[in-house]
Amino acid sequence: MAELLALERLSAGYGEARVLNEVSLAIQDGRSLALLGRNGAGKTTLMNTIVGVTTHQGGTIRLGGRDITRLRPEQRAMAGVGWVPQERNIFKSLTVEENMTAVARPGPWTVARVYELFPRLQERRRNLGNQLSGGEQQMLALGRALTLNPRLILLDEPLEGLAPIIVDELLAALGRIIRDEGLTAIIVEQNAQKILGVTDDAVILDRGMVVHSSTSAALAADRVALETHLGVAGRVGHRGAA
Repeated sequence: MAELLALERLSAGYGEARVLNEVSLAIQDGRSLALLGRNGAGKTTLMNTIVGVTTHQGGTIRLGGRDITRLRPEQRAMAGVGWVPQERNIFKSLTVEENMTAVARPGPWTVARVYELFPRLQERRRNLGNQLSGGEQQMLALGRALTLNPRLILLDEPLEGLAPIIVDELLAALGRIIRDEGLTAIIVEQNAQKILGVTDDAVILDRGMVVHSSTSAALAADRVALETHLGVAGRVGHRGAA
């Protein structure tokens, strides 16, 4: 399996403030990564750095072997980096369908396939973005990112603040995207219990540095690591666990 994304001694932040300290990690094509850590650990900054909206302070980012460290955000998007930020950033004055057709690029993910993944978006296809619930806006943000047909998709806290039934629906969709479709993904999530069950690998950040790296199944079974780095007591369920 080929390496899709490689970060080598990556340091970044905002202005002169450094948040990431020589972060090195790699993700193989077709694998999914849970990016975990306490509040302020640098998770969102790492995602923003891959997208290209922070101040680069050292190190390299390679996508499919290509150095994208100096590319502008729109160039990284064209190279195959898809992004669903915490703010979702949907076009609230456009309809659901217009949100996706406005950015769609050729590839396996079409608007029709997004509707298959999220039937409630099809029901609301003529609604404006500002007429959707929070959960529906999150589905649209993910669907819009998919219609860009990225090589790598980044999701920053996609489950935050959503009702349990919507969380279950989104987790099922993420499981399909990751397991059945094989899309390479990095997912930031505060709640390890929710995300380790659908991802292949896991990295924990603390103070802008990688302090743990393993498979998601191994971390789910590692009580010491969970308690030490995340404050999670007990064993976390994983799809591969008995």
